[in-house]
Amino acid sequence: MTERRIPIRKCVGCAEHSGKKELIRVVRSKDGDVSLDLTGKKSGRGAYICKDAQCLAKARKKKSLERGLKCQIPDEIYDTLESELNKS
Repeated sequence: MTERRIPIRKCVGCAEHSGKKELIRVVRSKDGDVSLDLTGKKSGRGAYICKDAQCLAKARKKKSLERGLKCQIPDEIYDTLESELNKS
């Protein structure tokens, strides 16, 4: 039996590589709507961030989520990300 390959993604906040399941995906749809994708299956351009408040703060300060998704990120998305991190 062959071993299953684990997809590796890069956090936009700290630039560390981790498994896809360990990160939170933020996705921009074709319509330009930005949302969280906790399942990792929504279609659209995605950027990944660690489940760590410090990584979110770095990404917000450097605007790396905006660069990764190539659009402006509303404050509601950052607030949703913060509340999601507080749950974990």
